[in-house]
Amino acid sequence: MNRRRFTRNLAAAIGGFSIGGRVRDVAVSAAPSLRVEGDRINRHLVELSAFGRNPYGGVSRVAYSEFDRQGRAWAMGVMREAGLTVQVDAAGNIFGRRAGSNPALKPIVFGSHIDSVPDGGNYDGDVGSLSAIEVARTLNRGNLVTKHPLEIVIFQNEEGGTVGSRALVGEVTPADLAIKANSGKTLGEGITFLGGDLEKLPTVRRAPGDVAAYVELHIEQGGNLDREKLDIGVVEGIVGIGQWEVTAEGFANHAGTTAMSDRRDSLLATARYIDMVNRVVTGTPGRQVGTVGRVQAFPGAPNVIPGKVVFTLEIRDLDAAKVDALSARVRAEGEAIGKASGVTFSYAPLHHSRPAVCDPRVMQTIEGAARGLTLTTRHLPSGAGHDAQHMARLGPTGMIFVPSVGGISHAPKEFTKPEDVVNGANVLLQTILALDEAAWT
Repeated sequence: MNRRRFTRNLAAAIGGFSIGGRVRDVAVSAAPSLRVEGDRINRHLVELSAFGRNPYGGVSRVAYSEFDRQGRAWAMGVMREAGLTVQVDAAGNIFGRRAGSNPALKPIVFGSHIDSVPDGGNYDGDVGSLSAIEVARTLNRGNLVTKHPLEIVIFQNEEGGTVGSRALVGEVTPADLAIKANSGKTLGEGITFLGGDLEKLPTVRRAPGDVAAYVELHIEQGGNLDREKLDIGVVEGIVGIGQWEVTAEGFANHAGTTAMSDRRDSLLATARYIDMVNRVVTGTPGRQVGTVGRVQAFPGAPNVIPGKVVFTLEIRDLDAAKVDALSARVRAEGEAIGKASGVTFSYAPLHHSRPAVCDPRVMQTIEGAARGLTLTTRHLPSGAGHDAQHMARLGPTGMIFVPSVGGISHAPKEFTKPEDVVNGANVLLQTILALDEAAWT
């Protein structure tokens, strides 16, 4: 009996489950008993944490740092041990390739990143990258050859603006290459530092349809799964982000001799603006979020009324139109605050990313894989940006979330339980095998 017929027969024997009121076949792997070696993944997480470890339990493995380069070298060694053919592309992304039985098929791509924010944690990105490598090793251990070629990817500089995945969709411009990263290097210098080739950067670009499917396993970076004691999150989509640097211009003057009624206090106007952002965002139905995350007052002396304040405004939602509408309303109300305060607000864009809706077929496959492993699930959006939102432009995309204890992420106390890491890796394994069998890939 061939693998496709085996899958159909097993699915028929098990039955179906309901999505949106309709009964559909459960996505069943061709190798339903195959499992990853969980102890190895969790051991690898500990080993990777040594590169950039800080005294309080977290890690500073920022992109283009020496710790980043060391961690990448270690990861490439693990990929080779897993039987993958490893290559660094011109953008500095690491690809580990495994041949399929039908080279005419497009590759199934899966992975994540291993760079961190400053003083970050040891699970963000790492869980997905190391689990992807373990999936490839498990397939080799089981002597199972997929029809599709497989590409395990570790994207570079996800935390600094998903630079590696943006390169794959042709969105890293010459102006971007001059931007300074947290390491102090420019993006261009960093790509070269990691073994990329700026002259060949355009060659990494892929076209829509070049990828059969993309799947990314990641910690939730929120508290939903942990709070509700659920095993797996099936991601509906990745939110779009609108981010601006806002400058409030008032007038600096002596704090002791300027009457309160004569002041053009830019910090006071900014405080009113921040409160307004919270009111506008929370007063609109939906799951959108708005944040003022950085505030700098100038000249910054105790006895001088702040004449200028520079701060950030960020709005996120799965609906790009809502991000636009909320930002327009915030600007309009900000103008009113400015007129009443004698302060002007000006805006410079910092970062914008479009929302990416996950493919329903990939979501169904992830759901079926989790249920086949008797794991509980919940559908939820991703409030954080991921490489998956760019990969969604190249092929059908899905994301698997595992719980973050306490919802903590981007901090030293970030933690995902070992058993949850293993659950996620096994769902990833079964998802990849089911996608390989799917008629639409």
